[in-house]
Amino acid sequence: MRGLRLTHLTVAVLLAVAAIFPSPAHAQRQFDALRAEMVDDYLVTEGITNERVLDAMRATPRHLFVRGDLRQMAYFDQALDIGYSQTISPPFIVAYMTEVLDPRPEDRVLEIGTGSGYQAAVLSPLVADVYTIEIVEPLGERADRLLDSMDYENIHTRIGDGYQGWEEHAPFDKIIVTCSPESIPQPLVDQLRDGGKMIIPVGERYQQVFHLLEKQGEELIETKLLPTLFVPMTGQSEDQRQIVPDPEHPSLHNGGFEEFIPDSELLVGWHYQRRCSAQQHSDGSNYLHFENDTAGRNSHVLQAFAVSGLAVQALDIHLRVRVGDIRPGAHSSERPSLVVHFFDQRRLPTTATVVGPWLAETDSWIEVDERIVVPPTAREVILQVGLNGSRGMIDIDDVSIRAAE
Repeated sequence: MRGLRLTHLTVAVLLAVAAIFPSPAHAQRQFDALRAEMVDDYLVTEGITNERVLDAMRATPRHLFVRGDLRQMAYFDQALDIGYSQTISPPFIVAYMTEVLDPRPEDRVLEIGTGSGYQAAVLSPLVADVYTIEIVEPLGERADRLLDSMDYENIHTRIGDGYQGWEEHAPFDKIIVTCSPESIPQPLVDQLRDGGKMIIPVGERYQQVFHLLEKQGEELIETKLLPTLFVPMTGQSEDQRQIVPDPEHPSLHNGGFEEFIPDSELLVGWHYQRRCSAQQHSDGSNYLHFENDTAGRNSHVLQAFAVSGLAVQALDIHLRVRVGDIRPGAHSSERPSLVVHFFDQRRLPTTATVVGPWLAETDSWIEVDERIVVPPTAREVILQVGLNGSRGMIDIDDVSIRAAE
């Protein structure tokens, strides 16, 4: 029998109980339960199958790697702020990147971007050694202290620019990069052993795709995987960036859902694609169809872009929707809608504006046009559109966004 789904209500109840019975052992059991739910609901159901990876995710206490005031959110599948404009990656992303690398007990792994130390901790029981580099000195020092206190003896930390890798310990069997350069750093390629694998998010600031690199003699086999979104690789990599965002002219990419990653059904520009598929109109053009039969389960897509709240006072949003039999979820956010999440210059969430929700069933397409206010502190946006945890069906097309005149 399937356990309770991991929801805001689940967490609230468990934390309330923990407050009544505040013993460390009891609190630990609550976090263990939430972590098990996280693995079942956010990893297994989304396609992670490597049992060694799943066991490592079940065993690694993510709540110890997040800020104390965010621990109640540690086992949601979302990125969380860790300070210095950096984040801890969502659990699915950590598990996905780890699984793609296919870690073996004899592997020596190089990680670029220590951050909180969570990814290194997940890798630790799976491989022989983890060498991890962090360019932000206070983060690197904090992660080193935490990992040391938790007795991760096979994790070796370093403060420095990950673009250069860690030459004195090369070659590496596997390399995992948890920040995004515009192009693949050659030193990392050079430090990958023959037969080794590297996973790295590559692309423009808000248009990134995971690349899997496999070195076979003099040949480097490169495969594009999922679209994704990471903080930029800073240091030398950022100095070499050719394409920079324009926060005074925000826009979406592939709002008509016509572009796909080659040889896949994955949409270019949209990441975290959950329970949706591109369908065709009678004229051959595409729209995006969402369908979900389990309350609370993710069914949406995301796209990020830059916006300056100092230069842009409002955004004009347009899209077309067609709605099926909708059954809202228990939480107020579990409604079919378009949500604009604003973030400040530290990449901390500020406000969120909802366009919708759309609950009434329709046979034909509805045109939606709405103007929303941009807070002055806004510097980035993550746009989310879909069923958002509700059950039923919804079709979305022609999503566009621009600065209001």
